[in-house]
Amino acid sequence: MRRLLDDGLDELAARSHEGTAVRLAVGVCVAVLAAQLIAPWICVLWVGVLVLNEGLSWPITRRQFKGQKAGIRLRLAHLFMLAQGCTTWMVLGGALWTTGIAEGQVVAAILWLSVLYFTETNAYQSPIGFIVGGAIPGLALLAWLTVAPNPAHLHMLPVIGMLVLAMVFASDGVFRALAARRQFDEAQARLKASEAQYRVLADNVSDVIALNSLDGRRIYLSPSIEKAMGYSPEELFRTQNYTFLHPDDADWVPRELARLAQTGGQMTQRYRIVHRDGHPVWVETNFGIIPGEGPDAETMIISVSRNIDSRVALEAELTEARRRAEAAAAAKSDFLANMTHELRTPLNAIIGFSGILGRSDRLGPEDARHARLIHDASQSLLELVNDVLDFSKLEAGAAELEAHPFDPAEIAASVTSLLADQALGRGLDLRLEVLGQTRPVMGDGARIRQVLMNFLSNAMKFTNAGSVGVRMEQTPAGDAGDRLRVEVTDTGIGVAPDQIGHLFDRFTQADASVSRRYGGTGLGLAICKRNIELMGGTLGVDSQPGEGSTFWFELTLPLAEDADEPVAAPSPAPDGPLRLLVVEDVAVNRELIQTLLAPFDIAIETAENGVQAVERMTHGTFDIVLMDIQMPIMDGLSATRAIRALPQAQARTIPIIAMTANVLPEQVRTCLEAGMNDHLGKPISPATLLETLSRWAPASEAAPEEAT
Repeated sequence: MRRLLDDGLDELAARSHEGTAVRLAVGVCVAVLAAQLIAPWICVLWVGVLVLNEGLSWPITRRQFKGQKAGIRLRLAHLFMLAQGCTTWMVLGGALWTTGIAEGQVVAAILWLSVLYFTETNAYQSPIGFIVGGAIPGLALLAWLTVAPNPAHLHMLPVIGMLVLAMVFASDGVFRALAARRQFDEAQARLKASEAQYRVLADNVSDVIALNSLDGRRIYLSPSIEKAMGYSPEELFRTQNYTFLHPDDADWVPRELARLAQTGGQMTQRYRIVHRDGHPVWVETNFGIIPGEGPDAETMIISVSRNIDSRVALEAELTEARRRAEAAAAAKSDFLANMTHELRTPLNAIIGFSGILGRSDRLGPEDARHARLIHDASQSLLELVNDVLDFSKLEAGAAELEAHPFDPAEIAASVTSLLADQALGRGLDLRLEVLGQTRPVMGDGARIRQVLMNFLSNAMKFTNAGSVGVRMEQTPAGDAGDRLRVEVTDTGIGVAPDQIGHLFDRFTQADASVSRRYGGTGLGLAICKRNIELMGGTLGVDSQPGEGSTFWFELTLPLAEDADEPVAAPSPAPDGPLRLLVVEDVAVNRELIQTLLAPFDIAIETAENGVQAVERMTHGTFDIVLMDIQMPIMDGLSATRAIRALPQAQARTIPIIAMTANVLPEQVRTCLEAGMNDHLGKPISPATLLETLSRWAPASEAAPEEAT
């Protein structure tokens, strides 16, 4: 309250100082007019007193007029001079009143009322100004009129009454002025407080807040711009907006803002600005359009920008990390492809020739047994390679499900039959139990066969005596199809409870000594788990150490349509003679193919690389081409494209079958995209080789007698 009172007195003093010249001019005019009614010397004396009063008030109020705060002495001195000045005007009115003529008394009343209403306006700055300059002199005037001479013998009651009413009316104006001032001061205080809050936010927020016109003129910039760009707001106000955009962004950012001005709304953009030091700074800015309220009002753009250098740097690091990860994955894939290729290539010869030797009647019993051992060992090595490859594909998400109709009972019977001799050799009782009836379903029968084969192989591996059994049950599962549950039970060594939770993890077995005692990589069950989960099923194990285990899986598969239609069995070998071109850079593999196909009516010509293959196709005629992929001079893919481009009609239609150790899905896809018709993976299975040749062999022409 004291501060508001002091501020009001200072404001009153400043306004009094500002009106000094006007008051002196009006005072001179009043004195000239009053000289028509009273003695001129009185008017001259009055003007002198007025000038003296204003002259003394001038230096007293100058400090407040300049906006500086005054002390208590200056404020009291100003109040004294204000009271003296108002009294001077009241005295002139008293001199006019005592003339005894009507004109003098009328002018005196006008002068008194003018002083009262003049001091009423002082109340807007300070109520003390009204009290000192108006109320006290007015009360003194009323008291003086009750005892002053009345030469015109006027009836004083109505005169004094009207003056009292005028003072009351003036007081009402004072109260209204004070109420208006109080409301104004409160509004100003709220406005200042709000402005101060916004100023604190604008001055301390790290984001840059800007207001610009559509033509690029700057209207407001928050102080945070200096930290962001190195320029002070004052420096930037001397430039147009867009001045410090990075050259690569200087064209498109204004275009986007112009488009935003037409469409309205908001947008967020990332771009660069040039710092005062010369280096680019990445910023992210949210732009908004503020339309003008009137027809001539200016539309403005408000923007909030923040420095995102660290975020852009992090994104660049993540992008680079992703690139390195993808490169590492590609390197891993290349390594896996090369490793499997290099392993499968010699295995192709080992498995092929050991199989041939094992079936030869020219070997003695002991030599035949050794050949079979080599064949079995190489098959185990091939199984290891297949496990690693299968797991890598499953883990990378590259495995694809196939959907074909199959009978679950036939798969179980086939797998059980394959392992029957092994079970017999180990003295185990191998049983198959199918509960109820089964019916064909749609699914990936090969993966189900793989899981069942793994479960059975493990059960026989870890069972020294007793039995191994397969139990299968197929039950309806509503509109989803049938639910298939398969269990493999054994009487083997079992699994400890604390190991069951890790049994389906990769490279994990029930005990560290198991791999040395029983062999294996620990990948088989992990592959089973991913296969079953890929098909949307579940699997698990129930086991007690020393009592045996039960491995199981459950799947829900849709019923097969038209499953009763007979499927033609593939021909085991080509019906008629074939002319075969074998393109293979490894001599032992060429010899293996020739040995496997020697019993059949197949004429074989060989080539050691793609260049020779193209030359053979140019000058010779063949029915089928078996094409290796990785070869010197020209690889199999390039050779296939070159053959397809030959002018001979046969080159565009001849079946070209990839015969390669490249068996990854993307590698098979690459072979087909290069123009090949089929794919044979190494090591070559004799049955698969014959079936493939039979499938692509040209139809044999009927004999003349048959044609008739």
